[in-house]
Amino acid sequence: MILNRRLFVGSLTAAVAGILPTLSFAQGKGTIAIITPSHDNPFFKAEADGAAAKATELGYEVMVLVHDDDANKQNELFDSAIAAGVKAIILDNAGADASVAAVQKAKDAGIPSFLIDREITATGVAVSQIVSNNYQGAQLGAEEFVKLMGEAGDYAELIGKESDTNAGIRSKGYHDVIDQYPDLKMVASQTANWSQTEAYSVMESMLQANPGIKGVISGNDTMAMGAYAALEAAGRTDVIVVGFDGSNDVRDSILKGGIKATVLQPAYAQAQMAVEQADKFIASGSTGVEEKQLMDCVLVNADNAAKLETFALSA
Repeated sequence: MILNRRLFVGSLTAAVAGILPTLSFAQGKGTIAIITPSHDNPFFKAEADGAAAKATELGYEVMVLVHDDDANKQNELFDSAIAAGVKAIILDNAGADASVAAVQKAKDAGIPSFLIDREITATGVAVSQIVSNNYQGAQLGAEEFVKLMGEAGDYAELIGKESDTNAGIRSKGYHDVIDQYPDLKMVASQTANWSQTEAYSVMESMLQANPGIKGVISGNDTMAMGAYAALEAAGRTDVIVVGFDGSNDVRDSILKGGIKATVLQPAYAQAQMAVEQADKFIASGSTGVEEKQLMDCVLVNADNAAKLETFALSA
């Protein structure tokens, strides 16, 4: 499918102000829309890059859009994708509850959605929901955290965006392990909304109120980076920090002896899997697999960090 000028302009008009779809022209199988949170977070950029690369390889045009974790903006982007007549939507959503209506709207328009990273609170609306096994991954991270902490000491937790089900799942996975050790005491817990800047500020406040903090366990790497920067500025590089995602930034910190560990979820591969399933569904009307699919996570620490690149471990 070749987007004519009228259709292209129409899709831009319907999109949220300031968001420019990235279009890549391929061999004419149609367009796949890829909608994620902000690419300022390398995890979400890796998702978009992986999905776009696979879609282009399979002969599709791509429309890459960013919702900034704003459900209203996401809804308008769905309107743009529907108006453009896309063949499928790859989505990392802007809220488990708030995204159901948008995905249903696309389904009603005959456009299938394939979710990655975050689930929605409904089944039978999206064709696929491919997510990391966040609970399993959080337990891996917590076990490493307990070991690094020597099973004792005061610690703080940075929690992700409350509207994101992954934030709660990861926190539960952490506590189902850590709470088994009575000498590990959580003295502070607060959301930093997946934000590095917010995590820096939150960590500063936590440290002032609890100068004896020995460790920080974070719901994602971006917050872990913000927390570590605040700790470093306060001269507290002795504090153990563990993250979640497997970003290159945290890899580099681990290799330098800063952040101690993270949990890798395969963002790039997960997005590519979603596009492959979309391609199969477009061709046959079925993916051949269940709607909900879990991908296990992997612990990354000083032993294997050098093998990590763009949310994937080399052999």
